[in-house]
Amino acid sequence: MLAQEIAKFIDHTILKPEATPRDIERLCIEANQYGFAAVCVNACHVELVKSLVREDILVASVVGFPLGATTTYAKCEETKRAILDGASEIDMVINIGWAKAGLWQRVAHDVRAVVLAAAPFGVKVILETSLLTDEEKALVCSLAKEAGAAFVKTSTGFGAAGATLADVALMRRTVGDVVGVKASGGVRTLDALLAMVAAGANRIGTSSGVDIVEDSLARNAAT
Repeated sequence: MLAQEIAKFIDHTILKPEATPRDIERLCIEANQYGFAAVCVNACHVELVKSLVREDILVASVVGFPLGATTTYAKCEETKRAILDGASEIDMVINIGWAKAGLWQRVAHDVRAVVLAAAPFGVKVILETSLLTDEEKALVCSLAKEAGAAFVKTSTGFGAAGATLADVALMRRTVGDVVGVKASGGVRTLDALLAMVAAGANRIGTSSGVDIVEDSLARNAAT
């Protein structure tokens, strides 16, 4: 793939708690330069990102991040505020404890409420796959699809492990072609990105987007 095609898979991301406004400004400059699909940040930075990125670059805000253990009401209010500030995508973390307890109606309600709060903008549902069994992953993906989510997403990047090829493939099998799959957590190289795409991901969350695209440019130039 051409480097510009690679860039369109990437959510250029900074979610570190110590990220400063200057860090966010640099992220936006890079996004504008390389043409990434989106810039993904914590909610307090959404307004700044919106003011700096090109119109064709989406602004993604995380919600209930990184634990997913806030109330559904809080997630919805956080979603509404992020959209008012300029977010055009919402990456929400499920209530993992409810999933582990088999409280699937609560999980479904939590996701559906955020989807409704975000409408007409898309919601990516973060599973934190390292904490779930394969059966639980499939159930969350099915619930997210039924709730109208735009994507299911592997990880926050703050869990015990990030995205795996097996999880991406399982998620793609479960949601089919209707819902997107975002691989996030530990995808730092061009080869890793290409492997995730081959497994079924159509969006990649990474803080290494510049290195990945530069590698693609170098390889294209060498051929």
